[in-house]
Amino acid sequence: MASAAAAGAPPGPAAPRSRKSVTGTRRTVAVLFLLPALVLLGALVVYPIGYSLVRSFSNASGDGFVGFDNYKTLFTDDGIRTALKNNVLWVVFAPTVSTALGLVFAVLTERVRWGTAFKLVVFMPMAISMLAAGIIFRLVYDQDPDKGVANAVWVGVHDTFAQSSAFPKAHPGRRSPLVAQGGGFVTKAAVHAGQPVALPLVGVAPDQLPDDAKKAAAARPEPGKVTGTTWQDFTRGKGVGKLGAPDPSEVGYAGMRIEAVKDGKVVASAKASGDGTFTLPAAADGALLRLPASNFREPYNGVDWLGPALVTPAIIGSYVWMWAGFAMVLIAAGLAGVPRELLEAARVDGATEWQVFRKVTVPLLAPVLAVVVVTLMINVLKVFDLVFIIAPGSSQDDANVLALELYRKGFAEGRPGVASAISVFLLLLVIPVMLFNVRRLRREVRR
Repeated sequence: MASAAAAGAPPGPAAPRSRKSVTGTRRTVAVLFLLPALVLLGALVVYPIGYSLVRSFSNASGDGFVGFDNYKTLFTDDGIRTALKNNVLWVVFAPTVSTALGLVFAVLTERVRWGTAFKLVVFMPMAISMLAAGIIFRLVYDQDPDKGVANAVWVGVHDTFAQSSAFPKAHPGRRSPLVAQGGGFVTKAAVHAGQPVALPLVGVAPDQLPDDAKKAAAARPEPGKVTGTTWQDFTRGKGVGKLGAPDPSEVGYAGMRIEAVKDGKVVASAKASGDGTFTLPAAADGALLRLPASNFREPYNGVDWLGPALVTPAIIGSYVWMWAGFAMVLIAAGLAGVPRELLEAARVDGATEWQVFRKVTVPLLAPVLAVVVVTLMINVLKVFDLVFIIAPGSSQDDANVLALELYRKGFAEGRPGVASAISVFLLLLVIPVMLFNVRRLRREVRR
């Protein structure tokens, strides 16, 4: 009876069990193992963010509350406004161009034998620090074509089609029949056939004279034609030589262009020979002789890559050089997982390679492309090294970005409150991008 009652009695409470985590490990043990990481996370991430937030509401010394004054400075200070504008350019163009180049490289090198070697070369800049890359591109963009690779190439291409003049500093001397006009020089009086004309100039360094220049010679009169000489009317040594007439040691301006002008129109033209002599046809009789401005064009020294107008695009170019390889590797990894039967089916249906790329490959790679773009967007918001190293002092204000302005406000200008406000603002800019990335990753996991 007692046993039956006991059998019918409700069961007592179960013996307590130790709570376990999802992985089966006791939570106490898990917390102990995570504690060092949590301490480091708090010391290196949470505390600096919290301190920066508090400091952004303080004055320069940190002992006074100023409210939102530091945040108002973000939108009123000219340097910070320039930095905001440049950051927009960075976020729009740098990730887009890097991802586009990475996509092109990944697709084009997929089916070639030397594709791996090409990818290795493109990815190699990732092994270089931002500091080293900045030094490299500071030299690449040097204004002097003898030093800067970019201008050496640019000047070489330019001079192939428009050779610069050999007489940029030439100008009339004393007792010269020439006067300045429109960047060139013109004779004071009309010339006539049978009467040789002397067009002396000075100001060209001996080592800059054309290689085919010879000793200047006086022109001989020719019936029905206008003849003359243009030369360097300068002889070394005080009191040596005769002005207005070629001396034995003086050199002709080989290649100098001479035009005969009547009523504002060029009726004849010629180029001086090696000894500076030239001959014009009878049409030049009674005309003014002009040495056009093209004779005195300054040598082309290339593009001012690091000037105020181009410094930001130039620095973005250096960033693309570094990070296009990163984009290419990630996209190539995604491309390797694309089902080949889908691509072949599109080709069988008559699609061109461009259509396959645009309507099949790119849509299938959309998740990978999103990862690359978002990662690069977060990265460019923090760019500092390249701008600080590449931009010279004269144009650093024009190339300014938020990370650089944070450094300048905090250390160069002694305004840590404003610097903290910039850091909090940067954090606020990064958070939406990070949330977008997290949500996208969760959707991928659910699939």
